[in-house]
Amino acid sequence: MNLPNKLTVLRIIMVPFFVLFMLTDLGGSANKWIALVLFCVASLTDMLDGKIARARNLVTNFGKFMDPLADKLLVCSAMICLIPLGKLDAWIVIVIIAREFIISGFRLVASDSGIVIAASYWGKFKTVSQMFMIILLIADLGSVFDVIGTVLIWVSLILTVVSLIDYVVKNKEVLTQGGM
Repeated sequence: MNLPNKLTVLRIIMVPFFVLFMLTDLGGSANKWIALVLFCVASLTDMLDGKIARARNLVTNFGKFMDPLADKLLVCSAMICLIPLGKLDAWIVIVIIAREFIISGFRLVASDSGIVIAASYWGKFKTVSQMFMIILLIADLGSVFDVIGTVLIWVSLILTVVSLIDYVVKNKEVLTQGGM
């Protein structure tokens, strides 16, 4: 397993620890900060694995499939944790997660036809906006950061829908060739 794929696996392993600190009192008053550090480190592995894979020509089908899945696990887990904290409305999380299920299903159908669908730029923009949104919502710094967090919630939601449309339009042959 190459370094980018190891970073992807590390990101997946970090998710339960992140959730543990988001939803329990294990770390006491430091919980939010521990969770924030875990989320930031996991998010950085997302940036690093892609850069390393492209720079060293280590792009693999495993990475093309698992990297977006690792992102979904991290981001969706974080958003679900933010619902009971009153930081994010459930309906927004449902829309975002529904998009993730649709794209994952789309990729599964494509893989049955021997097609690997890599992440698009719209999908990457969506993920980055969601990660920044989550960081601000976890940090809960108040004041102008609350406004920025609200703007990022809406930007993330819009990019979620735009990236879904982009995937479907660019890969519509998967629907016709994939036996659907």
